[in-house]
Amino acid sequence: MPDLPTPQDAAEAALFTDSWDAVLSYADLCTSGAASATELASEAFALGIQEARSAGSGPMRGPARRVLPVIPLLLTAVRTTAAAWELAGRGHRLDPDLRLWLNSEKAARYHGMPLQRPIALRGLRDLQEADAALLWLAEVEALPLPVVARRLALDPALVSSELAQVRGLFRDRCHRSHLDTPMAAECRSYARLLDAVTRSPAADTPEDLSRHLATCVQCAEAAACLRLAGGGLPAALAGGVIGWGGLAYLERRRRAAEVRLGAGRPVAELEAGEPKEGASKARLVRNGLLAAAVLLSLVALGVSMMPMGGSGHDNAAGDNADRQPVGDPAPTLSSVGAHPSGTSSPSTRPEASDTAATDSGDKNPDTEPQGTASATASNSPAPTKSSGSGATTPVSCDVTYDLVNQWPDGFQAAITVTTTKALDTWRVAWSYRDGQQVTQMWDATVAQDGSRVSATAADYNKNVAADGSFTFGFLGTWDNSKNSAPYGFTLNGAACSK
Repeated sequence: MPDLPTPQDAAEAALFTDSWDAVLSYADLCTSGAASATELASEAFALGIQEARSAGSGPMRGPARRVLPVIPLLLTAVRTTAAAWELAGRGHRLDPDLRLWLNSEKAARYHGMPLQRPIALRGLRDLQEADAALLWLAEVEALPLPVVARRLALDPALVSSELAQVRGLFRDRCHRSHLDTPMAAECRSYARLLDAVTRSPAADTPEDLSRHLATCVQCAEAAACLRLAGGGLPAALAGGVIGWGGLAYLERRRRAAEVRLGAGRPVAELEAGEPKEGASKARLVRNGLLAAAVLLSLVALGVSMMPMGGSGHDNAAGDNADRQPVGDPAPTLSSVGAHPSGTSSPSTRPEASDTAATDSGDKNPDTEPQGTASATASNSPAPTKSSGSGATTPVSCDVTYDLVNQWPDGFQAAITVTTTKALDTWRVAWSYRDGQQVTQMWDATVAQDGSRVSATAADYNKNVAADGSFTFGFLGTWDNSKNSAPYGFTLNGAACSK
């Protein structure tokens, strides 16, 4: 498995940070496991960056040419790499539906005759690279316009009007591509009508054209690209450029944008690029709910212990249900635990203390990091008393921390947690020793206070079955001196077992 390419300069380093999570997100859709997703993403990333450098795309060196923007270029590299896996006998690591698609005529369109390729792909490739990047970031990656303007070095006051112009240019390119496509006589007879109907948001589609679009894939694709009103452009772009899984990728990017930037935050905050305020507010809300839950449990406990009317025997020897709180006390927030044996113990935070944590050099057998060591970090079990008896049942969860790759000033990691209990939500926390800072996270919401980091489940992955596992990944920074594995892992406030 190849290492990720080393950024050549600061512009490429920023580009890598902006692009890697998109590549990994699509690779995760294409594969059957987290380790396969990381390997597929790494191979595709190396292939795509090499192609981008040779073409002189974006901030890369070389003469400017009309090629796909970097992110869609890397996503098509994922598709190409997946096809290579299928041919090389590694298809068992891919999603079964993707394998069927790769062996169908649908996949052949993306690398066949140019005039037979999807219209959205041809239209995007026909745009200047900067215009295509603006369209892709705003429509598919679902980034707010101030963020898009900052990434592309555009004037924030003019980016909205520029996007409107680019949408019009894209429509014109798609219309030209549709007319250039070899088509049946019936399709040709509807070409002008299709153009006229899709130009006006208020125009009704004639019944005969509607029946034709329901049966002709080629004309339906053209209609989706030509009709700018109605919100169908992102789906047309994602499906036409990526191919298989385009709509699922589109939904993931929308959720990732909400998690990364914070849904409902003011535009001024997005321009300032301050990710911590939203996380701090969320943390305050969670802490408030936690305190309320503990208070209710204590009140219920007090009520249950009050003497009731009846004989002294009944009051003194009530059943276990009368002695227990109505609800289990909510877990307390765990803090930094002790270092493994042989290392100095850091100062602990005042909230609570974790049990001792150890870092193991053993690798997850299903994980293949790229050129860096993988550490499995776990904690001692935290016993909980079972109802009505003196027996204890340990909270059992295993945590695997994989340092996928690192470069000067930055790194990318993934955390996989396996739990023996079914969860309706989860919150994983850990501590860093060397001042690392998490900058981006996918499939979870990040909050960091000093060395302590917490990841809270997204809406779409908060439910975990018993003996199931979940994975989330993130990007971070380090100071180039040391980037050791974290310790003190907890799941919902309880230390994980080894």
